[in-house]
Amino acid sequence: MAQAMIETDVAIVGAGGGGAVLALMLAQQGIRSLVLERAASPPQGLRGEILQPNGQQVLDRLGLLDTLPAHAVRSVHRFNFCRSGGERLCTVDYSDLPAPYNRALVTLPNVAHHAILDALEQRNPGGLWYDSACTGLRRDGSRVIGLQATRRGEPVEISSRLVVGADGAFSKVRDCLGITADLYRYPDSYLIAILKAPPGFAEARYLVGTREILGLFPAAGEQVYVFHMIKAGSYEAVKAQGLDALRRTWVRIDPGMEAIVPGLVDWSQTGYMPTGRVRTDRWVADGALLIGDAAHAMNPHASQGRMQAMVDAVVVADLIPSWLKQNDVSAQALRAFEVARRPQVTMLQRLADEQCRFWNTGNPVLALLRDRVFRTLDRNARLRYRVLSTTAGLRSQPPFSLLDRVMAAGFLPDPRAHATGG
Repeated sequence: MAQAMIETDVAIVGAGGGGAVLALMLAQQGIRSLVLERAASPPQGLRGEILQPNGQQVLDRLGLLDTLPAHAVRSVHRFNFCRSGGERLCTVDYSDLPAPYNRALVTLPNVAHHAILDALEQRNPGGLWYDSACTGLRRDGSRVIGLQATRRGEPVEISSRLVVGADGAFSKVRDCLGITADLYRYPDSYLIAILKAPPGFAEARYLVGTREILGLFPAAGEQVYVFHMIKAGSYEAVKAQGLDALRRTWVRIDPGMEAIVPGLVDWSQTGYMPTGRVRTDRWVADGALLIGDAAHAMNPHASQGRMQAMVDAVVVADLIPSWLKQNDVSAQALRAFEVARRPQVTMLQRLADEQCRFWNTGNPVLALLRDRVFRTLDRNARLRYRVLSTTAGLRSQPPFSLLDRVMAAGFLPDPRAHATGG
């Protein structure tokens, strides 16, 4: 008996930050899509989520920003960068950004993603398949015309006018397209926890030392996210040392955690976040393209990995109607997406790598230079705004020129140090 063929306009592999946003935007435009998600259900695990201003813009465009449950969202404006031990180096205030997105939104785990998935199910009932995976691509010559897949272990054929790989750093779609990826695993990863916060904990802290990073971010419900840099792959070794050892380490880095660490009573309150970077020479092929981590995973220092996947989805969703109308999904046509997005993505990847070299360093000379730059930023409104607007996803160009770097290091005065909005 011949296998039935499922037909759709756009087949999307992966229902993460990019794939789910793209599917919802297409549904809002009346364009058919089918999303394949390997997981058996929406995500439930612990993850720290900070929605930067550009991510808030995407949610607002989807009509979801104001629908996020108030009990699960916290606006944070001030981020304090400190040395290990607690000495403040620099304070960045999101209130300096243009309204209405002049804040960071810290959400409880998966809140924004679940809102997107729920809206997608309402707009496109049955258009999201869980426990489903791409096993290969269907082709007509060199052009991709659909997917070979499994759904709950059963094979299925999908015909589509466009295939989108939104399936993460280890993308199956990318492999099937023959796109070579430079996948770099960073030597450091993060232990995450969410704990009860002391009264009045309203400002984020980010502490840097010699081979030490500890971030604390206020979350809804009088809670706090803790991000602690650990050696990649060492989560089990850290657990083997015991909770007391971890509590002592946190208090040593940030004495202010003395009031927080008693709330860490079980390893189930923690999670592990590996870090990696993906670079590819192309994101498009005839009939297919890559978005998000499949095309350009980046270090979390950029604070933009998930946000950039969401922005990818918006750009692609705005281009798809014309591609379909003209019946042209050639690589040449699809490259408009890559041309539009590569500059910002490349800049952010490079910036994140530079931050890794200085923020994660075990070299005391580099650490001294890093701290010197932070202190300069605290006095220099122009450079501080450039860093903030980059982190917020509002810039496509690097925040510093070569001369800016020299001034940031404190080797030259900046005659425009008090200028804002630069």
